[in-house]
Amino acid sequence: MHPASLSIKVFGIYVVFTGVVLFLSPGLLFEPLGLPRPTEIWVRALGALAIVLGYYYWACGSAGAVAFFRATVAGRVLFFGLSTALVVVFDAPLQLLLFGAIDLVGAAWTWQSLRGSRDA
Repeated sequence: MHPASLSIKVFGIYVVFTGVVLFLSPGLLFEPLGLPRPTEIWVRALGALAIVLGYYYWACGSAGAVAFFRATVAGRVLFFGLSTALVVVFDAPLQLLLFGAIDLVGAAWTWQSLRGSRDA
């Protein structure tokens, strides 16, 4: 198994779990963060998309898809930046930064794992 595979698979589990909660009961995620319980369908649609995205992470982590590993580092750093922009520019709730920070930590773990491998 590639050294970065574990970071990708763990992140995939996190994304699937988050997606399932958003799809089935988004209030379970929002209310502990001090956010109002969402009623719009887009939150559940985002959960469905997260489930699929998490599956991609799991499948690529299992397959050792190094190109995907590299791409996720940039993508997750970008998500952190975009989350920050939503908070700063568009007055999104500050709690959104928690999700961006989780992506940033996951990106750092994957990047560090890639640096330690021969095929980085």
